[in-house]
Amino acid sequence: MTCAFVKQLGRAVLLAALAGAGAAMAQDYPNKPIRIVAPFAPGGAVDILARIIAERLASAYGQSVIVDNKPGASGHLGAQLVAKSPGDGYTLMVGTIGIHAAYASYSKLTYSPAKELKPIMIIGESPNVVLVPANSKYRTFADLLADAKANPGKVSYASAGPGSSVHMVTALFELASGARLNHVAYRGSGPALIDLISGQVDVMFDNMSSGMPHVQSGRLRVLAVTSPKRDARLPDVPTLSEAGVPGYSGTSWFTLAVPASTPASLVEKLNKDVQRVLASPEVVTRYDKLGMNYTPNSPAEAAAFFKSETTKWNRVIEVAKIQLD
Repeated sequence: MTCAFVKQLGRAVLLAALAGAGAAMAQDYPNKPIRIVAPFAPGGAVDILARIIAERLASAYGQSVIVDNKPGASGHLGAQLVAKSPGDGYTLMVGTIGIHAAYASYSKLTYSPAKELKPIMIIGESPNVVLVPANSKYRTFADLLADAKANPGKVSYASAGPGSSVHMVTALFELASGARLNHVAYRGSGPALIDLISGQVDVMFDNMSSGMPHVQSGRLRVLAVTSPKRDARLPDVPTLSEAGVPGYSGTSWFTLAVPASTPASLVEKLNKDVQRVLASPEVVTRYDKLGMNYTPNSPAEAAAFFKSETTKWNRVIEVAKIQLD
C-alpha cells in the first residue's frame, strides 16, 4: 500500500466523517437561540428583511431568533464578525452588494468575503428609488440631472455607507451620466433618510423597501427608479434610462449567509426553511408592499450570482476609482 494511497484514504475517511457530522448537526438543528446579524443601522432594508425572516423562523423553529444590528464599515464590521463565528448555523447574516460583490472598494479588509462567507440564498432584489424631500426644488429627475451637470459636486446625496448598494447604484449613475454629486455617507439607510427628509441632503438612491414608506407618508417624493423597466408598483415613475440616462440599470439585492465552515447539509436545510418562509402568503404580501422581488434559488445559484455581480461592480469601482480605505 503506497504512502499516497494511504493519504488519499485518510482524506476520504475524514471527509466522510465531516459529512456525517454535518448531517447529524442538521437533524438536531436548532436546539438553541439563533442570531441574525444585520450589519447596518435599524430602519434600512437589511434590518427590515432580517426582522421578517427572524420572526417567522422563530415561529417555525420554536427557538428565539434575534436580530443583532452591527453597523460599520459599510457592513463589513458585522460581516467579519459572522465570517469569524463558528459554522454551526447559529450566526446568520443578511448581506448586500457591498459585502458580497463590491468589496474591492476596500483594499485593507482583514477578512475575505468571498472565502469566509457562504451564501444560503438570495432573499430579495429591489429597484432603488431616487428620492428627494417633499419640498425639494427638483420636480422631475431631469431637473436633478440638469443641476448636477451644471454644478458638479454641489448636489449632495446620502448613502447607507461607503460601498453600500445605495452608494454603488449612485456611483453607477455618475459613471453613466457624467454628473458628479457630493457623497454624504451614513451608517445605514435609517439615519440617512432622517437627514434626507429634513433637507440636510438633496437626494438619495435608496432601496425601495426602506424609502417607499416615507413616500407614502408624504415626507419624500420619488423621481425615478433604477431598474431597466418601470416597476408595476410605481407605473407612473420613469426609469433613469427614460429620464435621461440611456441604458442605465442597477438594482439592490440581499442575501442570507453563514460562515464558510458551515456544513453543506445545514446550509441546504436553512435554504429550504427560509424558502418556505418567503413563500408564505403574508411574506409575499409584505414583500410586494416593500417593493421587493424574490425568486427561489439554491446556494450554488447564489454563489454563481455573486461571481457575476462581482465582475460588474469591480468595473464600476475601477473606472470610478472608488477606494474607501
